[in-house]
Amino acid sequence: MAGAFAYESSEVDWCEDNYRHSDSVVEYYNTVSSFIFFIFSPLMLYLLHPYARERSWAVHLVWTMMIFVGLFSIYFHMTLSYVGQMLDEISILWVLAIGYALWFPRRHFPNFIKNSCTNPKVLRLAWVSVGWWVLAIGCWLSDRFLCNFWKRINFCYLHSIWHILIVVATAHGSTVIAYFDATHEIPYALPEIKYWPRDDWPVGLPYISVKGSSRTQKKC
Repeated sequence: MAGAFAYESSEVDWCEDNYRHSDSVVEYYNTVSSFIFFIFSPLMLYLLHPYARERSWAVHLVWTMMIFVGLFSIYFHMTLSYVGQMLDEISILWVLAIGYALWFPRRHFPNFIKNSCTNPKVLRLAWVSVGWWVLAIGCWLSDRFLCNFWKRINFCYLHSIWHILIVVATAHGSTVIAYFDATHEIPYALPEIKYWPRDDWPVGLPYISVKGSSRTQKKC
């Protein structure tokens, strides 16, 4: 059992050269880049608080769990241990499971996917979200399967870039899903997509803003 905690006990080894910048950190840049989770996750928790207050406090579980993803990612890339790999992968699965349990619509998810959304702000966010996901997954696949090429040109940092892109992609993708969820589950809240730090910035961080509340909801 102790061997599972040992350095480099995992069979997974990313493209970055091991111990190149530190004798105690196996993959230095992959480790450092994982700190991006600790920047975006608290910010998204803050920005989504009004939406979570109206919809469900479980909304906060998604980005709380993303903090653990970052923590376990740091541990995994620092040690490349088998336990670190398991914690990293399981925490990602928990994020997916929580998101699925929270946002899978009660009113038949495929139905409103088929209904064309005409809101240009939502459509733009959806396409931008797809773009971020394609870039992120492309970096992950390229680092995993084209490592020899990147080593030849001395650029072995695509997995580090993946860490940054996947956090940005998750912020965009989850906001798109949360918007559709809010329009169906809490329409009285008048959900709207906003961007931080300013709504008129084309590259801001998206979140759900609510104008109404359960107190102002009309009742029969």
